[in-house]
Amino acid sequence: MKSSLVLAGRMARLGTESAFEVLARAKALEAQGRSIINLGIGQPDFQTPPHIVEAAKKALADGHHGYTPANGILPLREAVAADLRRRHGVEVSPGSVLVVPGGKVTMFFAIMMFGEEGAEILYPNPGFPIYESVIRFSGAAPVPIDLHEDKGFSFSAEEVLAKITPRTRLIILNSPANPTGGVVPKIEFDKLAAGLERHPQVAILSDEIYGEILYDGARHVSLLSYPGLRDRVILLDGWSKTYAMTGWRLGYGVWPEALFPHAERLAINCHSCVNAAAQFAGIAALTGRRNEVERMVEAFAERRRIIVAALNKLPGFRCATPGGAFYVFPNVTGTGLSAKELETRLLEETGVATVAGTSFATGAPSRRSRGLSRRPGPHDQHAQADRQAHDRVATHQRSRALHVRGGFHPHRQSAE
Repeated sequence: MKSSLVLAGRMARLGTESAFEVLARAKALEAQGRSIINLGIGQPDFQTPPHIVEAAKKALADGHHGYTPANGILPLREAVAADLRRRHGVEVSPGSVLVVPGGKVTMFFAIMMFGEEGAEILYPNPGFPIYESVIRFSGAAPVPIDLHEDKGFSFSAEEVLAKITPRTRLIILNSPANPTGGVVPKIEFDKLAAGLERHPQVAILSDEIYGEILYDGARHVSLLSYPGLRDRVILLDGWSKTYAMTGWRLGYGVWPEALFPHAERLAINCHSCVNAAAQFAGIAALTGRRNEVERMVEAFAERRRIIVAALNKLPGFRCATPGGAFYVFPNVTGTGLSAKELETRLLEETGVATVAGTSFATGAPSRRSRGLSRRPGPHDQHAQADRQAHDRVATHQRSRALHVRGGFHPHRQSAE
């Protein structure tokens, strides 16, 4: 008998992450014996530092096998508060920290808390695709915040404020940003914070998961540092990017006092608590040595230098230098191909896996990750893989010179 199951209508509004689709296609080609350079999925290609792994092993050996409090063990929440004090000079109560399995959970909770039919939620464009997906799932209307290529993929505070209406419930901000690597200047945050004083009904979700991956001496600006916004800023952060812990599924949110009980109730209904051993690993990450993190950022900076220079030498390519994160977001309008067509041809014809920019914003160029190559190893090995990817693409574009005016810009997407 044919199934007559009826799904809720909202399921049709739920999107996905194209990076995982690209990863699956790349793995399938590798299984056929193809040489694939995978610049698609958004994670560091480094191993988690050994002292963090050892802390998790010790936690298991010591018998930490059961449930923990829904908001996370107190020593971890205290370590988070101390780390935020060190990085941003702000005081955060451990009681406002909700430890969750990954960065997406804080985002999902915040959007579901404010999103419903008739509401509007502002989000970055181009941006992490799950923002728009969950906004639509909640029933709210997604309102894009334009990020400008000529401003290093920053927003204009005036433009953001102009989009606020009586229906606006939440604004999502992300700096350093996925997928562009853009870093919003402090002056824009200052203007936005001042303007938001006129809109006390609007909450802000500040996705700062890449806040420790910055270049050229830049300093991260956290929205927690604006006292006038503290009662409505939700901070999203975690361990995945900074400590190469994407598979550990460990993140946290810092919630305003009025919102924390609702977030904790969502956690209890959703996942009960976070893996106990992973929480002890999180303590080791925040309180232990930082030399591995510093080396990783140095390696990313060197790859950024190589990739941006190489992309800008390709005919028809234009690539802004990212100020943070580990992505590049080149403009490929000169190729004569759509971003999706270019993504497909690069993978199938050259063995270079990238993610089209249209996976992050309608009409956007393709993007590529500079943080990933196929296997762990010394960072110069990864730089070599990046050069090899460029050479394959350059050869591909030269072979199409009679048909295409320009070049290529791959791109990649992150799973927070």
